[in-house]
Amino acid sequence: MAKGVLSERELIRNISDRISFAPADLQKGIGDDCAVVRKNTGVFSLFTIDTLVESVHFDLAWHPPELLGRKALSVNVSDIAAMGGVPRFVLLSLAVPEKCDKQSLEHFINGFTAALDEYQVSLAGGDTVRSLEGLMVSVTVCGEVSEKNIVYRSGAEPGDMVWVSGPLGDAAAGLNLCRRGTSTQDPKWRKLIMAHLDPKAQVNLGPLLGESGLVHAMMDISDGLATDLAHICSESGTGAEINAGKIPLSERMQEAAAFLSGSPLEYALKGGEDYELLFTCPPENGKALQSLVREKTGRDIFHVGRITRTKGVLLVQEGKKVDVGFQGYDHFSQ
Repeated sequence: MAKGVLSERELIRNISDRISFAPADLQKGIGDDCAVVRKNTGVFSLFTIDTLVESVHFDLAWHPPELLGRKALSVNVSDIAAMGGVPRFVLLSLAVPEKCDKQSLEHFINGFTAALDEYQVSLAGGDTVRSLEGLMVSVTVCGEVSEKNIVYRSGAEPGDMVWVSGPLGDAAAGLNLCRRGTSTQDPKWRKLIMAHLDPKAQVNLGPLLGESGLVHAMMDISDGLATDLAHICSESGTGAEINAGKIPLSERMQEAAAFLSGSPLEYALKGGEDYELLFTCPPENGKALQSLVREKTGRDIFHVGRITRTKGVLLVQEGKKVDVGFQGYDHFSQ
């Protein structure tokens, strides 16, 4: 971290501490996947925004514009799903540099509008401006959720089981393969590369978990398991332990990590952008949750740890415990 520069968490806390006014219908502001506003009796509106900046979040040398358009929407829809909600409306803002040609913009729009259809959301407006540097994409999504189905980050309780919805680290491996110049058409690595270039929001699983009433806390995994679990613990006033041996890792990701001289565990803990769901439930709900997800979606979920009373996120490996909290992606880290 550069001297005198705030971390991302410190900057957000700095902003949050200066906010003195909150209307009664604002149920949740800063600190969760979405802002939550009461829409009417029993229904909440959800608002989320995400910004992608060229050379920070994507590199057009290897990120096809059409897939960038899809990703720009997916990462926002993921936030809605992570609170048990359904996306409804979208705002799109583009800051476009002179170097961005017409064909690339058309491909971007094709990808974005295809994702709109896939997620069944409507583009309601936006803004377009000129950029003196790279391309910048900012997307706002409005969704809704029943009050009884919403799941916050802050609900985790000591003793809860910690779950993830799928293998972790694929996107991080895919990013590193892209940086090595691997073709998106390479059949051996394509699935990993696409995990980074074209992630899928868990729009079916998120609402299912919310409706189940079995889950205490939930968020999506965008900054890596270590950081995102630390967010849940921070909001819930708890700690957690992760069992290294239980973290789901795909065989192809482990093969890629060896090829890249990387660590599969590091990719899973700190890589980010998997956009799987991270959630907790009391131990007595574990089997019912597994059965429900398997019955309704045909997929498995993975128990990776537990929530503790002691603060901090500890990785348990070979009998040793190491603090890994907030060691994932931070926009302002060097």
